[in-house]
Amino acid sequence: MTSPAPRDAWQRLVDESDEALITQTPDWLDCICATDSYDDASRFYEFGGSGGLVVPLARRRGWPARLIAQDAWPSEWGIGAPVATEAPAPRHARAVFEDLARLPANRVSVRFGPNADPVWRSAVPSGFTTLPHTTYILDLGGGFGDVWGQFKGSVRTAVRKGEKAGVDVEVDRTGRLVPAFYALYQHSIARWAQQANEPLALARWRRNRIDPLRKFQTVAETFAESCAVWVASYEGRPVAAIMVLHHGPHAKYWRSGMVKELAHPIRATTLLHKLAIEDACAAGCRFYHFGDSAPDSSVSVFKERLGARGYPSFGYRREVLPLTAGDQLLRGAVKRLIGFQDE
Repeated sequence: MTSPAPRDAWQRLVDESDEALITQTPDWLDCICATDSYDDASRFYEFGGSGGLVVPLARRRGWPARLIAQDAWPSEWGIGAPVATEAPAPRHARAVFEDLARLPANRVSVRFGPNADPVWRSAVPSGFTTLPHTTYILDLGGGFGDVWGQFKGSVRTAVRKGEKAGVDVEVDRTGRLVPAFYALYQHSIARWAQQANEPLALARWRRNRIDPLRKFQTVAETFAESCAVWVASYEGRPVAAIMVLHHGPHAKYWRSGMVKELAHPIRATTLLHKLAIEDACAAGCRFYHFGDSAPDSSVSVFKERLGARGYPSFGYRREVLPLTAGDQLLRGAVKRLIGFQDE
């Protein structure tokens, strides 16, 4: 085992894998470390004649070793599953988890995507807690003509409505439109706060700690052509935006923002997704990743109308002191105090 993982070995594994996401690349870890208090704690494992595998990990900086977290990834940074060119042997998967269990950190967590080989689940030690998720993915294998047919009728109608309304759409892959995207993201934060009965100042403080402007600027600068910002304008005013990341056969919708009272009547966000999906098909992508959502929520219903399917995926966490549980209890108490409404 080598830590941090040698960049050339890690990048080689990424380049040789058709399943690796942009969030499993060493450049993604660089973005995390550049925009928050984390250091590279990735681990490279070699087993005899195997090609090796990398477990991406970010280590919280500035805390005592026994209180820190080592995560793949920290909150809101997506899936940081192990990267390998082939599924590990069961004994190798167990060895990886045993090594992670011995790390001198209070918490160690690893997140797997829906395509994770079952050997990983069978190798999880009893000391790790299983964290279930539902991840939504749209299959682009048949090309955009097939995908258009997968859209629900209401989505196709919404797209035509946006086109007839005269919505202007601009896509940028230089980072120039990131400030416009972020301004619309701030509008969404205000809307979410109102829906959840959360004080706006608290909502902005909380979300801006997780998603500061420099986070999106760093990702756009790092990935350049692979980071597309789509902005829809109506009557000269930006009303909706989405950010989509490309890597190999995978396109990943990452974040969005909108002025709902202006964007919703003209279905601007739906139109943006249609164009981004069409662009992904033209680029040869096989999958459009929508991320995690709670089943039957309004967000998951929106994704399903666009043809996405929900797949089970899992994270695993080992924690010595129950700091995560304590944090969740405290957050729950604050939510009850302010009357916070979860979706």
